[in-house]
Amino acid sequence: MGGGNGKGKGKAPGKRLPVEEITPHNPGARLSLRAELGGVYAVWWREIKVFQREKSRVVSSIISPIMWLFLFGGGVGSSVSMGQTDYQNFIYPGVLCMSVLFGSVFFGLYIVWDKKLDVLKAVLVAPVSRVSIFFGKVLGGCTDVMIQALLLSCFALLFPAVNLWMIPVALCFLFVTSVAMVSMGLAIGSMFESLEGFQVISTFLVFPLFFSSGALYPVSDKLPGWLLGVVRLNPLTYSVDGVRGVLIGQNSFPLLADFGAILFFATLMILLGSWLFSRMK
Repeated sequence: MGGGNGKGKGKAPGKRLPVEEITPHNPGARLSLRAELGGVYAVWWREIKVFQREKSRVVSSIISPIMWLFLFGGGVGSSVSMGQTDYQNFIYPGVLCMSVLFGSVFFGLYIVWDKKLDVLKAVLVAPVSRVSIFFGKVLGGCTDVMIQALLLSCFALLFPAVNLWMIPVALCFLFVTSVAMVSMGLAIGSMFESLEGFQVISTFLVFPLFFSSGALYPVSDKLPGWLLGVVRLNPLTYSVDGVRGVLIGQNSFPLLADFGAILFFATLMILLGSWLFSRMK
């Protein structure tokens, strides 16, 4: 009888606080932040385990760039001169960016696939925000793509014009590029329910981005005016130019401008992707 009714007094034990209420004297907020980071890690780890089980995906991601380097590069390079370097050396940085572009954007296909298998529903009901799930997906996709980029960077030994000491700097460019493109792929995937719809839209974006990036030809004033304008508006152009600049010393824009442009684009894609992911049904 003397226990009294304590209901409604104080906060209920175990009540979760929003992440934005973080203060040094708020242990509940620290637990909430830990839960969000744990959610990011869990989603990232799931993507890594999926990647490990799909060995064919790794093989195919390596075979296609090799074909571009040695079949296309060898054939065109026999009749095209790029000044002080041959054509295969010239397109090697562009092929690295191509691998990152294709691997990153098509990573969004897994969102559509997870929707069809109802796997995504199980993830979305987890007690973490959708933004944390989005960042876990982004980091998982970037890890997969960067593993592929590391494998392709081993082929730099076959190209004497490549400065091997600058490969870590080139990988920094590629990482920011992968963040931008994975975010774009997830943004596209969050809007579609069918694999066919995603493939049509992503292909419509990926191939123009690749062919107008200067990956296969130098960016100069000799290009037609309309094409030069498209090239300069293409964010992948600055990734290709930056990687080519640090690896073989042939860049059309300042390296800081290249990095700033792709970093700005990555920020926009993160904001857009997280917003669309939060609104996904």
